Amino acid sequence: MEENTFDPDLIRAIFRLVWERRGAEREKNQLSEPEAEAGPSTSKRSRLTSANANALKLSCELLRVFVTEAIQRAATIAEAEGSVKIEATHLERILPQLLLDF
Repeated sequence: MEENTFDPDLIRAIFRLVWERRGAEREKNQLSEPEAEAGPSTSKRSRLTSANANALKLSCELLRVFVTEAIQRAATIAEAEGSVKIEATHLERILPQLLLDF
């Protein structure tokens, strides 16, 4: 039986979107700052950022473990309160420690 995991293509698309936005922000900041140096410029934007297959596989696994742990911790809190449904407040309560643990 195959475990549920995140689609590597989806994760790649998310990474690419973040990289493009950060590149645009960097470019915008560079245009607003006065040029301190003269000479040839090598723009980070001109380089293509990518992740190899192993990095994507590892990222998918990390996200799977993170989400699974979040659900389990929130379910424990919900069960302790006598609830059969995980609410946003349960996730809010476990999130600080979860982020510290990861």
